[in-house]
Amino acid sequence: MSVVTNTTTIGAIDAPSRRNTELALLAFAVAIPVFAYLNVGLALDGKVPSGMLGYGLGLGLMAGVAHLVVRKFAKYADPLLLPLATLLNGLGLVLIWRLDQSPRLIQRAERLFHSHSADAPKQLMFSAIGIALFVAVLIVLKDHRVLQRYTYISMVLALILLILPMFFPAVNGAKIWIKLGPFTVQPGEFAKIIIAVFFSGYLMVKRDALALASRRFMGLYLPRGRDLGPILAVWVMSILVLVFETDLGTSLLFFGLFVVMLYVATERTSWIVFGLLMSAAGAVGVASFEPHVQQRVEFWLDPFAEATLQQSDQAAQALMSFGSGGVLGTGLGQGNSDLIGFAANSDFILSTVGEEFGLAGMMAFLIVYGLIVERGVRTALAARDPFGKLLAIGLSGAFAIQVFVVAGGVMGLIPLTGMTMPFVAYGGSSVLANWALIGILIRISDTARRPAPAPAPSPDAELTQVVRP
Repeated sequence: MSVVTNTTTIGAIDAPSRRNTELALLAFAVAIPVFAYLNVGLALDGKVPSGMLGYGLGLGLMAGVAHLVVRKFAKYADPLLLPLATLLNGLGLVLIWRLDQSPRLIQRAERLFHSHSADAPKQLMFSAIGIALFVAVLIVLKDHRVLQRYTYISMVLALILLILPMFFPAVNGAKIWIKLGPFTVQPGEFAKIIIAVFFSGYLMVKRDALALASRRFMGLYLPRGRDLGPILAVWVMSILVLVFETDLGTSLLFFGLFVVMLYVATERTSWIVFGLLMSAAGAVGVASFEPHVQQRVEFWLDPFAEATLQQSDQAAQALMSFGSGGVLGTGLGQGNSDLIGFAANSDFILSTVGEEFGLAGMMAFLIVYGLIVERGVRTALAARDPFGKLLAIGLSGAFAIQVFVVAGGVMGLIPLTGMTMPFVAYGGSSVLANWALIGILIRISDTARRPAPAPAPSPDAELTQVVRP
């Protein structure tokens, strides 16, 4: 007996988009900051703050718009990135508003500047602009691989952004800002994204030469001179940024990002050793003759020294705030981190977290940051194209390095750098740049998670005869 059947192509099963999961997580990401806002108001005044409804509606509206755009233009994107970023941004707004209510900071501002301007409304405006930039990235950037066309243009643009602050006055000893009328911009925040685009495009082309065409020197595998040239140029550029702008944070971020991406591209551990040696040599060399860097190192080594306590009082106050927070913290609105002064809501806002949330709350904050990095690395592993893999790991690495540099500086692990904690600290440039970074990661994750289209059935499919005895 024989049976004649047709062979057909079975289409791929459509993967779940996980947008409903994202929406549920966003509800929690909005509810937690609103509850924190209520806690601050009760702690400071003993009553529900009058602005809580407006704050909750504003944060919820921004999160809702972002979710709808992701649902429309990045259906298969990672469902955790947007809620995690929203949670950090919302809690940052609460912490800034809490410091705005401090009588000590108000009196200090009126004494020094003869006026006091609340920073929380401005940060809320910056957050709204950041969400708008996030939306623009998802709508305009249909495919992240388009960025590969601008590999060398992006490097030129990044160098321009890094060089521009040299022509503007220094602020607190560092030249990392440019002033455009009433606005102050920190170009290094945007440069980290553009540099990641350049490194991704360059290493995608040169990774075989850097990994295979190498020679052994003192136990390290070094590439040929013509391939090593751009790496040395990056190292020199990071040192020049440190020398002329006295910007330790951007210099560490700039070179650390390249070392991470080199290791991922070539899979050679020697690059990490080589990068650490070069960065250490450069830092020691600059610290030997640059007074501002020397001063920061001295404050780091002994912030309670009598000779420098007047200048290093912010670092000392930050360490004391961590100590007074204990394990569970003093409670929102009940700490004294406002004693740090004008940088309490920017460089040192993490000390408010450590004092009022305690060690447990600080660990929770760092875990949220770690989850963003983990989802970025997971996106890199899932990406189907090498450029997307390198770009996702580069953006995640830049984010992780910035968190480490800021947290390490405030906690006394490394010298202070002047950078801001992503999403939490006050600063428009930081909020805008990090929302753009999240937008690019979501675009890459959407491409990586999107199911491949099922192949069309062949019109020349033949009948297959199955013979059964």
